[in-house]
Amino acid sequence: MKPQWIEETPQAAQDYVAGRRLDEVECIVGDIAGVARGKAMPASKFAHQERFYLPNSIFLQTITGDWADNPSGAFTEPDMILTPDFSTATAAPWTADVTLQVIHDVMDQSGNPVPVAPRNVLKRVVDLYRQKGWRPIVAPEMEFFLVARNIDPNQPIMPPMGRSGRRAAAKQAYSMSAVDEYGKVIDDIYDFAEAQGFEIDGILQEGGAGQVEINLNHGDPVVLADQIFYFKRLIREAALRHDCFATFMAKPIEGEPGSAMHIHHSVVGLEDGKNIFSDAQGRETPAFMHFIAGMQKHLPAAVALLAPYVNSYRRYVPDFAAPINLEWGRDNRTTGLRVPISGPEARRVENRLAGMDCNPYLGLAASLACGYLGLIEAENPRAECLGDAYISEDELPLTLGDALDLMEESAPMREVLGEEFIAVYQAVKRNEYKEFLQVISPWEREHLLLNV
Repeated sequence: MKPQWIEETPQAAQDYVAGRRLDEVECIVGDIAGVARGKAMPASKFAHQERFYLPNSIFLQTITGDWADNPSGAFTEPDMILTPDFSTATAAPWTADVTLQVIHDVMDQSGNPVPVAPRNVLKRVVDLYRQKGWRPIVAPEMEFFLVARNIDPNQPIMPPMGRSGRRAAAKQAYSMSAVDEYGKVIDDIYDFAEAQGFEIDGILQEGGAGQVEINLNHGDPVVLADQIFYFKRLIREAALRHDCFATFMAKPIEGEPGSAMHIHHSVVGLEDGKNIFSDAQGRETPAFMHFIAGMQKHLPAAVALLAPYVNSYRRYVPDFAAPINLEWGRDNRTTGLRVPISGPEARRVENRLAGMDCNPYLGLAASLACGYLGLIEAENPRAECLGDAYISEDELPLTLGDALDLMEESAPMREVLGEEFIAVYQAVKRNEYKEFLQVISPWEREHLLLNV
């Protein structure tokens, strides 16, 4: 018999459970890194509990498993209250038993949204748009690498072995035969996505060896962030079925391009649903220019959210399809801010700065925050870049430390994203950066050990 609460879930979840006994429910939230944290429990127990509890310290855990100091003082780890958002219920189709995943809302014990929870940060930004009568629309692109299994961190990452018996080759962008080399992984990605009710707009081979891009349809930022959160796990599980890894590192392989999470933005009016970037005659509006100007002005202070690890900054190099500045241009992929070819109703701005290693909730929140500030400040951007933006000067922070400094100094970013969140994010990321600086790299041992 189908549990009563299943009726509140999306149709794909109902279809997945239909006619079968639901065994387990995974109650999850995304932490600062975007890692799924939570509890798994028998479905019979889940059906009789309205709330669950996790300590607030999950948002102080670093990517290495260490703990950052609590900026608010005492490390008492009070419980947060988690309530299921049934609209997010979806299958975990790779499990042996019939299992559903449910993302939970995170509240404190007084019933207020926990301000450091990444999903709440994104909701906060979306609500700022709503208060002005706007609704932001996003369309993310996800790039990632399929790589050979790597169980020794001291060894370099290698491309996967394809069905031909040869390793995947680079410089095969848009090649259908290149995608076919690991077609079984792609087939499982499609099957898992279908079981979870996710619509893939397209899959293509990118420029790196074993590098794949998945495009998602445009929609609500929170819904799309939930999907990317789920997709990362889905893709990893599909790869593991076929003796390879999927990695979302920004720059996993030396000499290869990095992996981005390009974000397309538009904004529509709440009342009429029309794109505020186009007027009645289909021309660009002042709001369109203001949005671009806000991104140019405020993205440097948001880079720490779009490029959250030391590895992220290896992606920002010229001529590797990654930006090095905040120039903008129409149909110009050398710029950090690109205006794609479109009709007036689909006029949008593509932010090419975000890496695929970012937390999707925080990446979308940071990018939308910059556009929002631009709409409020109503300034104009610099002149459009009509040529190769790679010959322009770099204007992005070059290290995680520099990016964190810019974020900390930005009063607008603290106001839009929340003081408490910025404090916790700073604590976590500075802890990670400190740990990295204590590691001696193979380059240092090779070139400095006997030569200096």
